[in-house]
Amino acid sequence: MAEPEIYCPLCAWRPLGSSRWLCSRRMGGCGTQWNTFWTGGVCPGCGYRWEITACLACRKFSLHRDWYHWPEPQTQGEQQEQELETSSH
Repeated sequence: MAEPEIYCPLCAWRPLGSSRWLCSRRMGGCGTQWNTFWTGGVCPGCGYRWEITACLACRKFSLHRDWYHWPEPQTQGEQQEQELETSSH
């Protein structure tokens, strides 16, 4: 199964491996900083599952699940074409 592309659904910013989010104490969190996409939005410090994620570029909130952009399924013809290209290399 293909991996999703991860980017902000509002501005298309793509987080880096070094990007960090805060389990905000103002919102009831524990203060842990981590990359939310490594854990699917679950804080490793307190186990809270964040349903929303702030974009570090546009500063707007979106549902965490909306950051995951899955590739469109291939048609049978596209899949055969890709297999032919792969086998010819």
